[in-house]
Amino acid sequence: MSDYQPPVEDMQALLHDVLGFEHEELDRETTEAILGEAAKLAGGVLAPINRDGDLNGAKLEGHEVTTAPGWKEAYNQYRDGGWNAVPFPEEFGGQELPWALAFPIQEMWQGANLSFGLCPLLNQGAVEAILSHGSDEQKEKYLPKLISGEWTGTMNLTEPHAGSDLGLLRTKAEKQDDGTYKISGQKIWITYGEHDLADNIIHLVIARTPEAGEDVKGISLFIVPKFMDDGSRNDVKCVGLDHKLGIHASPTCVMQYGDDGGATGYLIGKEGEGLKYMFTMMNNARLSVGLQGVALAERSYQHALAYAQERVQGKSTETGERVTIDNHADVKRMLLSMKSQIEAGRALTYAAAMALDEAETGDSNAKGKVDILTPLVKAWCTDMAVDVTSLGIQIHGGSGFIEETGAAQYFRDSRILPIYEGTNGIQALDLTFRKTIRDGGQGVKKYIAQLKGEAPSAYSAHLSTLEDVTNKLVEAANDKNLDLAQAMATPYLKGFAILAAGILLNKAAEAVKDRGDDYAKSKQKHAAFFTANMVPMAGAHLEAALNGSEII
Repeated sequence: MSDYQPPVEDMQALLHDVLGFEHEELDRETTEAILGEAAKLAGGVLAPINRDGDLNGAKLEGHEVTTAPGWKEAYNQYRDGGWNAVPFPEEFGGQELPWALAFPIQEMWQGANLSFGLCPLLNQGAVEAILSHGSDEQKEKYLPKLISGEWTGTMNLTEPHAGSDLGLLRTKAEKQDDGTYKISGQKIWITYGEHDLADNIIHLVIARTPEAGEDVKGISLFIVPKFMDDGSRNDVKCVGLDHKLGIHASPTCVMQYGDDGGATGYLIGKEGEGLKYMFTMMNNARLSVGLQGVALAERSYQHALAYAQERVQGKSTETGERVTIDNHADVKRMLLSMKSQIEAGRALTYAAAMALDEAETGDSNAKGKVDILTPLVKAWCTDMAVDVTSLGIQIHGGSGFIEETGAAQYFRDSRILPIYEGTNGIQALDLTFRKTIRDGGQGVKKYIAQLKGEAPSAYSAHLSTLEDVTNKLVEAANDKNLDLAQAMATPYLKGFAILAAGILLNKAAEAVKDRGDDYAKSKQKHAAFFTANMVPMAGAHLEAALNGSEII
């Protein structure tokens, strides 16, 4: 059975033929070379250790975590190849490549080995937070080694009693005479909070200062290194590893701060601004988590397709001969459902990356587009991953339920994606309240108008319904009926995302149709399937939002 092959052709076509990627130093030939090298590492190094990582997992002895077999060697190759530095500023040792190129590269790491890819993903969030809000001294001290991959970073947010309600945090930060803080408390679900891959781990920790206000106003953000400048161990340790449904090789840690007087921490920015700074990490990570959904769905699809092309079962309705199961209509339907959703999700995610690059130049329209696309990408692409990886098991039949075939791992690994970095329900509330209601729906309506200008006729009625739902949300807010707005949020997001992703998939099919090769033909088929089979579901979601929410 074939292993993971990064979909470089689709990545290239999306960037250059569909989204109009342009960069003075990155023509099509150059991006192909970069993606080709990344594909070698992903397919040749990271993918082969994925299964062993799932079986063996990370191990905790005392307070030390040992990663799965092959992890350190793979990380060394990843780091030494300069891959950790791809999207970051040259000033601190980065390669300063655009996010539009960084996303396809990241997709390869996540598709090849999600548990491995989580380490650089969390590091990316830490870099972004320090880059955006840290002092010049903090940037000079931490960024070069975080960007090179010599050190890794974490996000320490929630606690056992808090979940997503960060206003309930109890971790304390007490200011010292030298300007540092003593951090004490416990954090849970800390990805790569402890491991043996890097020389140091830089924890970004939100905590409450004693004199600060209650709820989220009292939260500040701190840098808490595992090792201090003199090489001594800071007062922070891993006291437990979570036993999880999936991502077994990614150590998800319970971190204890301050058993011996308090861990030394350094304030980022101003006291009380931690929630705002945290969202720098979260918003960056939310797009990347959506990308993980696309990546893992692609891996599951390749696995299922290879099985379907080999498994002989049943007879052809035309010839009466026994055939491989990819000849049966229902298996074809499942494969087309998987592939069309993956390609639509990839297009949606890369479009967000393009907008992210444009926003960084000061383009306010692009910034508004990123704001809207972030919850769409995070929520829809991760829900899609769960559906697609479940179909991957279904195509295997009973064998899919057996761990030895490997199909189940993708489903298990995918199930965390709709939960972390803000549950998908939270993404729906973000889209509804912060991205739609806050400005009276103006930004969303502007984006819908753009979609209308690019959409095939099959989308027209559903886009009109999307406008109706948007108007109803604004009316509900004006009437102070916020419970109704909350009830409408999830189906609103689901319908919105399907339409946005499908229109991009159709655009991709149009962009390559004159090529006439197998790739172009497959793109036409996938776009047609999505329009006929997935777009009606958008209509159903939007009708539920419009007419079914009052019952909630």
